[in-house]
Amino acid sequence: MPRTHEVKLFAARSIHEYNSRYTLKYAKMSMVKIRVDEDIRSLSEFRAGVASFVKQVHETRRPMVLTQRGRGVAVLLDVHEFEAMQARLEILEDIYRAEEQLAAGEGVPHGKAEAQVLKRITR
Repeated sequence: MPRTHEVKLFAARSIHEYNSRYTLKYAKMSMVKIRVDEDIRSLSEFRAGVASFVKQVHETRRPMVLTQRGRGVAVLLDVHEFEAMQARLEILEDIYRAEEQLAAGEGVPHGKAEAQVLKRITR
């Protein structure tokens, strides 16, 4: 059975490993901003050159806004940018849910949380 300081060291390594993986996976997730002169196209223009516009979105990783009668009607995203956006949204939803739980008094004090984690690890 590991001693408490060994368990804390293990937990610290696990947290560090998680942070490293998280940073590597999500650090480059910020979406590139739209260039108004290149990334806003009419729907009829898009229909005429679908392949080239899809290629542009894939290569630049910038979304493309499609318009109809001068109003935005759709956004074309690279699949990797879309997946990254979904991952960021999930993280934000988790944070929001945690903040709501804390506001409702459903949080666990640090000492109690630490004891629960140590109990699970030392089993």
